[in-house]
Amino acid sequence: MNQVATDYDEVRSDVKESQDNSLEALQSANAPDARSVVRELDEADALDDAVTPGGEFVAEELVVQVVPQAQDEFTCYSCFLVRHRSQIAREKDGHAYCTECEG
Repeated sequence: MNQVATDYDEVRSDVKESQDNSLEALQSANAPDARSVVRELDEADALDDAVTPGGEFVAEELVVQVVPQAQDEFTCYSCFLVRHRSQIAREKDGHAYCTECEG
């Protein structure tokens, strides 16, 4: 019997045909070109400056009252959240860690 060596690295004919069909389908699809997409994104960014999702213009600043950390609170050195002292799990090198981070 004469056996023919099989090249396992060669793409099978049915796979090659499927790849060619997929490439043709992608090329024929009417996808926008990169320049038009970038142009549309730039135009959208220019409009986003002072417009809310509802489409109304807002020309006021938000005012937030900042409350200083209380004596019975600490800032977790891992998650950086301000928590009550009862939630300290451990302290190391002057840094406190909360029970959730040490959990």
